[in-house]
Amino acid sequence: MFNIKYYTTSPRIPPVCRSTMFRQTSSRQLIRRIMIPMHVTTKQIRPASVELGVPMRRDPRVDMALGLPAFVQPFLTWLTAKPAPGEVAPPRRPAAYVGEAIGLTLGGTVISALALAFQNPATPWFWAALFVGLLGTSSGLGLFQVVIFHHCSHGTVFSTRARNRLVGRLVSAILLFKHFDLYQKEHMLHHNANKLFTDDDEFTDFVVGICDLRTALDRRALWRHLGLLLISPWFHARFLSKRIKGSLNSFERSHNLIGISFWATLLIGAALSHTLTIVMIAWVLPVTMLLQVATVFRILCEHRLPSIEIIDQRGKQLICEATAGVFPGGFPPRRDAPSLRGVLAWGGWWVNMLTVQLFVRLFVLVGDAPCHDFHHRRPGKRWTNYVHARQSDLDAGCPGFPANYSETWGLFRAVDENFAAMARAPADLFG
Repeated sequence: MFNIKYYTTSPRIPPVCRSTMFRQTSSRQLIRRIMIPMHVTTKQIRPASVELGVPMRRDPRVDMALGLPAFVQPFLTWLTAKPAPGEVAPPRRPAAYVGEAIGLTLGGTVISALALAFQNPATPWFWAALFVGLLGTSSGLGLFQVVIFHHCSHGTVFSTRARNRLVGRLVSAILLFKHFDLYQKEHMLHHNANKLFTDDDEFTDFVVGICDLRTALDRRALWRHLGLLLISPWFHARFLSKRIKGSLNSFERSHNLIGISFWATLLIGAALSHTLTIVMIAWVLPVTMLLQVATVFRILCEHRLPSIEIIDQRGKQLICEATAGVFPGGFPPRRDAPSLRGVLAWGGWWVNMLTVQLFVRLFVLVGDAPCHDFHHRRPGKRWTNYVHARQSDLDAGCPGFPANYSETWGLFRAVDENFAAMARAPADLFG
Protein backbone atom coordinates (compact mmCIF):
# COMPACT_ATOMS: atom_id res chain seq x y z
CA MET A 1 0.00 0.00 0.00
CA PHE A 2 1.29 3.45 -0.93
CA ASN A 3 1.88 6.00 1.76
CA ILE A 4 -0.72 8.42 0.40
CA LYS A 5 -0.76 12.09 1.48
CA TYR A 6 -3.57 14.44 0.60
CA TYR A 7 -3.91 18.15 0.04
CA THR A 8 -6.64 20.64 0.85
CA THR A 9 -7.82 23.01 -1.92
CA SER A 10 -11.68 23.43 -1.59
CA PRO A 11 -14.85 21.85 -0.26
CA ARG A 12 -15.48 18.80 -2.54
CA ILE A 13 -15.01 15.39 -0.88
CA PRO A 14 -14.35 12.29 -3.03
CA PRO A 15 -16.71 9.37 -2.32
CA VAL A 16 -15.31 7.48 0.63
CA CYS A 17 -16.46 4.13 -0.71
CA ARG A 18 -14.34 4.44 -3.80
CA SER A 19 -11.02 3.61 -2.24
CA THR A 20 -9.61 1.35 0.41
CA MET A 21 -6.65 3.70 0.65
CA PHE A 22 -8.94 6.63 1.40
CA ARG A 23 -10.63 4.77 4.23
CA GLN A 24 -7.31 3.77 5.76
CA THR A 25 -5.85 7.25 5.50
CA SER A 26 -9.01 8.78 6.96
CA SER A 27 -8.79 6.44 9.92
CA ARG A 28 -5.40 7.91 10.68
CA GLN A 29 -6.97 11.38 10.49
CA LEU A 30 -4.35 12.81 8.14
CA ILE A 31 -6.67 15.12 6.24
CA ARG A 32 -9.80 17.19 6.58
CA ARG A 33 -11.23 17.61 3.07
CA ILE A 34 -10.07 17.15 -0.50
CA MET A 35 -10.97 18.78 -3.77
CA ILE A 36 -9.45 18.38 -7.22
CA PRO A 37 -10.44 20.94 -9.87
CA MET A 38 -11.79 19.87 -13.27
CA HIS A 39 -9.25 21.70 -15.42
CA VAL A 40 -6.23 19.75 -16.61
CA THR A 41 -3.72 22.49 -17.32
CA THR A 42 -2.02 23.95 -14.27
CA LYS A 43 -0.31 27.31 -14.05
CA GLN A 44 3.13 27.82 -12.60
CA ILE A 45 2.66 28.23 -8.85
CA ARG A 46 4.71 27.87 -5.76
CA PRO A 47 3.32 24.95 -3.78
CA ALA A 48 1.60 26.15 -0.61
CA SER A 49 2.08 24.20 2.59
CA VAL A 50 -1.06 23.10 4.42
CA GLU A 51 -1.57 21.57 7.87
CA LEU A 52 1.15 18.92 7.85
CA GLY A 53 3.65 20.90 5.81
CA VAL A 54 2.89 18.81 2.71
CA PRO A 55 2.94 20.63 -0.65
CA MET A 56 -0.43 21.05 -2.34
CA ARG A 57 -1.13 18.90 -5.40
CA ARG A 58 -3.84 19.54 -7.94
CA ASP A 59 -3.81 16.91 -10.66
CA PRO A 60 -5.77 13.88 -11.91
CA ARG A 61 -3.18 11.49 -10.50
CA VAL A 62 -4.27 12.36 -6.96
CA ASP A 63 -7.86 11.44 -7.84
CA MET A 64 -6.62 8.16 -9.29
CA ALA A 65 -4.79 7.40 -6.05
CA LEU A 66 -7.90 8.20 -4.04
CA GLY A 67 -10.41 6.35 -6.17
CA LEU A 68 -8.58 3.21 -7.26
CA PRO A 69 -7.02 0.25 -5.40
CA ALA A 70 -3.34 -0.10 -4.65
CA PHE A 71 -2.56 -2.85 -7.14
CA VAL A 72 -3.25 -0.58 -10.16
CA GLN A 73 -1.17 2.34 -8.86
CA PRO A 74 2.22 1.24 -10.28
CA PHE A 75 0.65 0.83 -13.73
CA LEU A 76 -1.00 4.25 -13.49
CA THR A 77 2.30 5.80 -12.41
CA TRP A 78 3.97 4.43 -15.54
CA LEU A 79 1.03 5.28 -17.83
CA THR A 80 0.61 8.87 -16.64
CA ALA A 81 4.27 9.50 -15.76
CA LYS A 82 3.04 10.98 -12.48
CA PRO A 83 3.50 9.29 -9.09
CA ALA A 84 0.80 8.80 -6.49
CA PRO A 85 1.25 11.15 -3.51
CA GLY A 86 3.85 9.72 -1.17
CA GLU A 87 4.87 6.96 -3.58
CA VAL A 88 8.47 5.83 -3.25
CA ALA A 89 10.53 5.73 -6.45
CA PRO A 90 11.64 2.21 -7.41
CA PRO A 91 15.35 2.13 -8.29
CA ARG A 92 16.06 1.89 -12.01
CA ARG A 93 19.34 1.90 -13.88
CA PRO A 94 20.05 3.15 -17.43
CA ALA A 95 20.65 -0.44 -18.54
CA ALA A 96 16.95 -1.15 -17.95
CA TYR A 97 16.01 1.45 -20.57
CA VAL A 98 18.52 0.00 -23.02
CA GLY A 99 17.05 -3.47 -22.51
CA GLU A 100 13.51 -2.13 -22.86
CA ALA A 101 14.34 -0.38 -26.13
CA ILE A 102 15.98 -3.49 -27.58
CA GLY A 103 13.20 -5.79 -26.38
CA LEU A 104 10.36 -3.66 -27.75
CA THR A 105 12.10 -3.09 -31.08
CA LEU A 106 13.02 -6.72 -31.70
CA GLY A 107 9.83 -8.15 -30.19
CA GLY A 108 7.58 -5.86 -32.18
CA THR A 109 9.43 -6.59 -35.41
CA VAL A 110 9.18 -10.35 -34.85
CA ILE A 111 5.43 -10.15 -34.12
CA SER A 112 4.83 -8.12 -37.28
CA ALA A 113 6.97 -10.46 -39.38
CA LEU A 114 5.19 -13.57 -38.08
CA ALA A 115 1.79 -12.02 -38.75
CA LEU A 116 2.79 -11.10 -42.30
CA ALA A 117 4.31 -14.52 -42.94
CA PHE A 118 1.70 -16.83 -41.45
CA GLN A 119 -1.56 -14.99 -40.80
CA ASN A 120 -4.40 -14.57 -43.27
CA PRO A 121 -5.08 -10.84 -43.91
CA ALA A 122 -8.79 -11.66 -44.04
CA THR A 123 -8.83 -12.52 -40.32
CA PRO A 124 -8.96 -9.98 -37.48
CA TRP A 125 -6.05 -11.76 -35.78
CA PHE A 126 -3.76 -10.64 -38.60
CA TRP A 127 -4.57 -6.96 -38.14
CA ALA A 128 -4.46 -7.20 -34.34
CA ALA A 129 -1.04 -8.86 -34.41
CA LEU A 130 0.27 -6.42 -37.01
CA PHE A 131 -0.95 -3.44 -34.97
CA VAL A 132 0.67 -4.76 -31.79
CA GLY A 133 3.89 -5.52 -33.65
CA LEU A 134 4.17 -2.13 -35.33
CA LEU A 135 3.31 -0.36 -32.08
CA GLY A 136 5.96 -2.33 -30.20
CA THR A 137 8.62 -1.58 -32.80
CA SER A 138 7.68 2.11 -32.92
CA SER A 139 7.78 2.32 -29.12
CA GLY A 140 11.23 0.74 -29.00
CA LEU A 141 12.53 3.07 -31.71
CA GLY A 142 11.11 6.00 -29.78
CA LEU A 143 13.04 4.89 -26.70
CA PHE A 144 16.22 4.68 -28.77
CA GLN A 145 15.58 8.21 -30.01
CA VAL A 146 14.25 9.95 -26.88
CA VAL A 147 16.13 8.08 -24.16
CA ILE A 148 19.23 6.23 -25.38
CA PHE A 149 20.44 8.50 -28.20
CA HIS A 150 19.41 11.67 -26.38
CA HIS A 151 20.88 10.87 -22.97
CA CYS A 152 24.06 9.49 -24.54
CA SER A 153 24.57 13.03 -25.84
CA HIS A 154 24.48 14.17 -22.20
CA GLY A 155 26.89 11.38 -21.25
CA THR A 156 24.49 9.87 -18.69
CA VAL A 157 23.60 6.42 -20.06
CA PHE A 158 26.95 4.67 -19.68
CA SER A 159 29.81 5.23 -17.28
CA THR A 160 32.33 6.61 -19.77
CA ARG A 161 32.21 9.29 -22.44
CA ALA A 162 33.69 6.90 -24.99
CA ARG A 163 30.96 4.30 -24.50
CA ASN A 164 28.20 6.91 -24.67
CA ARG A 165 29.67 8.19 -27.92
CA LEU A 166 30.11 4.70 -29.37
CA VAL A 167 26.52 3.70 -28.71
CA GLY A 168 25.23 7.08 -29.87
CA ARG A 169 27.11 6.75 -33.16
CA LEU A 170 25.80 3.23 -33.74
CA VAL A 171 22.23 4.35 -33.11
CA SER A 172 22.55 7.34 -35.43
CA ALA A 173 24.05 5.20 -38.21
CA ILE A 174 21.53 2.35 -38.05
CA LEU A 175 18.32 4.27 -37.29
CA LEU A 176 19.06 7.14 -39.69
CA PHE A 177 19.48 9.87 -37.12
CA LYS A 178 21.75 12.86 -37.53
CA HIS A 179 25.41 12.00 -36.87
CA PHE A 180 25.75 11.73 -33.12
CA ASP A 181 28.61 14.24 -32.78
CA LEU A 182 26.72 16.91 -34.73
CA TYR A 183 23.50 16.18 -32.85
CA GLN A 184 25.31 16.47 -29.52
CA LYS A 185 26.74 19.86 -30.46
CA GLU A 186 23.37 21.20 -31.63
CA HIS A 187 21.54 19.75 -28.65
CA MET A 188 23.81 21.52 -26.19
CA LEU A 189 22.88 24.78 -27.92
CA HIS A 190 19.21 23.84 -27.52
CA HIS A 191 19.74 23.76 -23.74
CA ASN A 192 21.17 27.29 -23.81
CA ALA A 193 18.49 29.87 -23.02
CA ASN A 194 20.28 32.35 -25.29
CA LYS A 195 19.81 30.03 -28.28
CA LEU A 196 16.29 28.70 -27.63
CA PHE A 197 13.81 29.76 -30.37
CA THR A 198 16.58 31.18 -32.54
CA ASP A 199 17.87 30.03 -35.92
CA ASP A 200 20.52 27.97 -34.09
CA ASP A 201 17.89 26.01 -32.13
CA GLU A 202 17.00 22.45 -33.20
CA PHE A 203 13.37 22.99 -32.14
CA THR A 204 13.05 26.01 -34.43
CA ASP A 205 14.78 24.15 -37.25
CA PHE A 206 12.34 21.26 -36.96
CA VAL A 207 9.11 23.23 -36.54
CA VAL A 208 9.89 25.80 -39.24
CA GLY A 209 12.44 24.09 -41.47
CA ILE A 210 10.89 20.61 -41.67
CA CYS A 211 7.24 21.06 -40.68
CA ASP A 212 6.82 24.59 -42.09
CA LEU A 213 4.62 25.56 -39.13
CA ARG A 214 4.83 29.33 -38.86
CA THR A 215 3.54 31.88 -36.40
CA ALA A 216 1.77 33.73 -39.22
CA LEU A 217 -0.96 31.03 -39.13
CA ASP A 218 -3.85 30.95 -36.68
CA ARG A 219 -4.59 27.92 -34.50
CA ARG A 220 -7.06 26.27 -36.89
CA ALA A 221 -4.73 26.78 -39.81
CA LEU A 222 -1.88 25.20 -37.84
CA TRP A 223 -4.00 22.12 -37.07
CA ARG A 224 -5.10 21.89 -40.69
CA HIS A 225 -1.51 22.18 -41.87
CA LEU A 226 -0.41 19.51 -39.41
CA GLY A 227 -3.12 17.09 -40.55
CA LEU A 228 -2.15 17.49 -44.20
CA LEU A 229 1.52 17.23 -43.30
CA LEU A 230 1.23 13.85 -41.60
CA ILE A 231 -0.43 12.21 -44.62
CA SER A 232 1.73 13.95 -47.21
CA PRO A 233 4.14 11.63 -49.10
CA TRP A 234 6.17 14.72 -50.00
CA PHE A 235 6.65 15.65 -46.35
CA HIS A 236 7.72 12.14 -45.33
CA ALA A 237 10.05 11.87 -48.33
CA ARG A 238 11.63 15.23 -47.52
CA PHE A 239 11.94 14.35 -43.83
CA LEU A 240 13.48 10.95 -44.65
CA SER A 241 15.84 12.51 -47.18
CA LYS A 242 17.10 14.91 -44.54
CA ARG A 243 17.59 12.01 -42.11
CA ILE A 244 19.48 9.91 -44.67
CA LYS A 245 21.70 12.83 -45.59
CA GLY A 246 22.49 13.53 -41.94
CA SER A 247 23.17 9.86 -41.17
CA LEU A 248 24.62 8.15 -44.25
CA ASN A 249 26.23 11.19 -45.87
CA SER A 250 27.77 12.72 -42.77
CA PHE A 251 31.26 14.15 -42.38
CA GLU A 252 32.65 10.81 -41.07
CA ARG A 253 33.23 8.03 -43.60
CA SER A 254 33.34 5.18 -41.07
CA HIS A 255 29.99 6.27 -39.63
CA ASN A 256 28.48 6.31 -43.12
CA LEU A 257 29.87 2.87 -43.95
CA ILE A 258 28.31 1.34 -40.84
CA GLY A 259 24.87 2.61 -41.78
CA ILE A 260 25.16 1.82 -45.48
CA SER A 261 26.42 -1.69 -44.74
CA PHE A 262 23.55 -2.38 -42.34
CA TRP A 263 20.83 -1.18 -44.69
CA ALA A 264 22.36 -2.74 -47.81
CA THR A 265 22.74 -6.11 -46.09
CA LEU A 266 19.19 -5.97 -44.76
CA LEU A 267 17.50 -5.01 -48.04
CA ILE A 268 19.61 -7.22 -50.32
CA GLY A 269 19.17 -10.18 -47.98
CA ALA A 270 15.41 -9.60 -47.88
CA ALA A 271 15.23 -9.43 -51.67
CA LEU A 272 17.23 -12.64 -52.12
CA SER A 273 15.10 -14.48 -49.54
CA HIS A 274 11.83 -13.18 -51.03
CA THR A 275 10.91 -11.44 -47.76
CA LEU A 276 11.27 -7.86 -48.96
CA THR A 277 7.58 -7.08 -48.40
CA ILE A 278 7.78 -8.36 -44.83
CA VAL A 279 10.92 -6.32 -44.11
CA MET A 280 9.45 -3.18 -45.63
CA ILE A 281 6.31 -3.36 -43.48
CA ALA A 282 7.73 -4.83 -40.26
CA TRP A 283 10.92 -2.74 -40.13
CA VAL A 284 11.20 0.02 -42.73
CA LEU A 285 7.70 1.41 -42.10
CA PRO A 286 8.27 1.95 -38.34
CA VAL A 287 11.78 3.38 -38.88
CA THR A 288 10.52 5.88 -41.44
CA MET A 289 6.90 7.07 -41.50
CA LEU A 290 5.74 5.90 -38.08
CA LEU A 291 8.77 7.26 -36.22
CA GLN A 292 8.43 10.53 -38.12
CA VAL A 293 4.76 10.93 -37.14
CA ALA A 294 5.61 10.25 -33.49
CA THR A 295 8.51 12.71 -33.65
CA VAL A 296 6.29 15.49 -34.96
CA PHE A 297 3.77 15.14 -32.14
CA ARG A 298 6.46 14.75 -29.50
CA ILE A 299 8.38 17.87 -30.50
CA LEU A 300 5.21 19.94 -30.86
CA CYS A 301 4.19 19.20 -27.27
CA GLU A 302 7.63 19.37 -25.63
CA HIS A 303 8.00 23.13 -26.04
CA ARG A 304 5.67 26.08 -26.30
CA LEU A 305 6.23 29.71 -27.15
CA PRO A 306 6.13 32.14 -24.23
CA SER A 307 5.45 35.83 -24.71
CA ILE A 308 7.83 37.82 -26.85
CA GLU A 309 8.92 39.77 -23.75
CA ILE A 310 10.08 36.55 -22.06
CA ILE A 311 11.87 35.42 -25.22
CA ASP A 312 13.70 38.75 -25.45
CA GLN A 313 14.72 38.64 -21.79
CA ARG A 314 16.12 35.11 -22.03
CA GLY A 315 17.39 33.63 -18.76
CA LYS A 316 15.77 31.09 -16.48
CA GLN A 317 12.26 32.47 -16.85
CA LEU A 318 12.38 31.45 -20.50
CA ILE A 319 13.33 27.89 -19.52
CA CYS A 320 10.36 27.81 -17.15
CA GLU A 321 7.82 29.02 -19.68
CA ALA A 322 9.20 27.28 -22.77
CA THR A 323 8.68 23.78 -21.37
CA ALA A 324 5.84 22.01 -19.59
CA GLY A 325 5.02 18.50 -18.44
CA VAL A 326 2.65 16.59 -20.74
CA PHE A 327 0.91 13.62 -19.14
CA PRO A 328 -1.40 11.00 -20.66
CA GLY A 329 -4.74 10.70 -18.88
CA GLY A 330 -7.41 12.78 -17.24
CA PHE A 331 -9.56 13.03 -14.14
CA PRO A 332 -11.36 9.78 -13.20
CA PRO A 333 -15.15 9.91 -12.71
CA ARG A 334 -16.61 11.36 -9.55
CA ARG A 335 -19.51 8.92 -9.50
CA ASP A 336 -19.56 5.71 -7.46
CA ALA A 337 -19.18 2.57 -9.55
CA PRO A 338 -22.25 0.75 -8.03
CA SER A 339 -24.69 3.07 -9.87
CA LEU A 340 -25.45 2.58 -13.58
CA ARG A 341 -24.12 6.01 -14.44
CA GLY A 342 -21.06 5.27 -12.36
CA VAL A 343 -20.41 2.00 -14.20
CA LEU A 344 -20.73 3.78 -17.55
CA ALA A 345 -18.51 6.65 -16.42
CA TRP A 346 -15.79 4.41 -15.04
CA GLY A 347 -16.02 2.08 -18.03
CA GLY A 348 -15.59 4.99 -20.42
CA TRP A 349 -12.67 6.33 -18.40
CA TRP A 350 -10.88 2.97 -18.41
CA VAL A 351 -11.52 2.51 -22.14
CA ASN A 352 -9.90 5.90 -22.77
CA MET A 353 -6.94 5.13 -20.50
CA LEU A 354 -6.32 1.68 -22.00
CA THR A 355 -6.71 2.74 -25.64
CA VAL A 356 -6.01 6.39 -26.46
CA GLN A 357 -3.77 7.21 -23.50
CA LEU A 358 -1.91 3.89 -23.61
CA PHE A 359 -1.28 4.38 -27.33
CA VAL A 360 -0.01 7.91 -26.69
CA ARG A 361 2.34 6.65 -23.96
CA LEU A 362 3.75 3.89 -26.16
CA PHE A 363 3.86 5.73 -29.47
CA VAL A 364 4.58 9.40 -28.69
CA LEU A 365 5.30 10.12 -25.02
CA VAL A 366 7.84 7.34 -24.57
CA GLY A 367 10.43 7.18 -21.81
CA ASP A 368 10.91 10.47 -19.99
CA ALA A 369 9.27 12.56 -22.74
CA PRO A 370 6.31 13.52 -20.48
CA CYS A 371 8.78 15.15 -18.07
CA HIS A 372 10.79 17.05 -20.66
CA ASP A 373 10.49 20.21 -18.57
CA PHE A 374 12.37 18.48 -15.74
CA HIS A 375 15.12 17.54 -18.18
CA HIS A 376 15.58 21.16 -19.25
CA ARG A 377 15.78 22.36 -15.67
CA ARG A 378 17.93 19.49 -14.37
CA PRO A 379 19.57 17.98 -17.49
CA GLY A 380 22.09 15.92 -15.56
CA LYS A 381 19.94 14.79 -12.65
CA ARG A 382 18.08 11.53 -11.95
CA TRP A 383 16.63 11.01 -15.43
CA THR A 384 16.22 7.27 -14.78
CA ASN A 385 13.68 8.09 -12.04
CA TYR A 386 12.21 11.04 -13.91
CA VAL A 387 8.61 10.45 -12.71
CA HIS A 388 9.43 10.85 -9.04
CA ALA A 389 12.36 13.24 -9.48
CA ARG A 390 10.20 15.83 -11.24
CA GLN A 391 7.47 15.54 -8.61
CA SER A 392 10.00 15.92 -5.79
CA ASP A 393 11.44 19.00 -7.45
CA LEU A 394 7.94 20.43 -7.94
CA ASP A 395 7.03 19.77 -4.30
CA ALA A 396 10.21 21.55 -3.21
CA GLY A 397 9.31 24.61 -5.29
CA CYS A 398 11.98 23.97 -7.95
CA PRO A 399 14.85 25.73 -6.14
CA GLY A 400 16.98 27.95 -8.32
CA PHE A 401 14.23 28.84 -10.80
CA PRO A 402 11.84 31.80 -10.70
CA ALA A 403 8.72 29.70 -11.36
CA ASN A 404 7.58 26.19 -10.56
CA TYR A 405 6.56 23.55 -13.10
CA SER A 406 3.43 23.75 -15.23
CA GLU A 407 1.72 20.80 -16.87
CA THR A 408 -0.97 19.71 -19.29
CA TRP A 409 -2.94 16.47 -19.23
CA GLY A 410 -3.50 15.09 -22.72
CA LEU A 411 -1.25 15.09 -25.80
CA PHE A 412 -3.69 16.82 -28.14
CA ARG A 413 -4.51 19.48 -25.56
CA ALA A 414 -0.78 20.17 -25.20
CA VAL A 415 -0.31 20.54 -28.96
CA ASP A 416 -3.39 22.76 -29.13
CA GLU A 417 -2.00 25.01 -26.39
CA ASN A 418 1.27 25.27 -28.28
CA PHE A 419 -0.56 26.19 -31.48
CA ALA A 420 -2.51 28.82 -29.56
CA ALA A 421 0.78 30.27 -28.31
CA MET A 422 2.21 30.25 -31.84
CA ALA A 423 -0.89 32.03 -33.15
CA ARG A 424 -0.43 34.77 -30.53
CA ALA A 425 3.24 35.26 -31.38
CA PRO A 426 4.45 37.89 -33.86
CA ALA A 427 4.19 36.69 -37.45
CA ASP A 428 7.89 37.33 -38.07
CA LEU A 429 9.15 35.62 -34.90
CA PHE A 430 10.95 32.87 -36.85
CA GLY A 431 11.85 35.11 -39.77
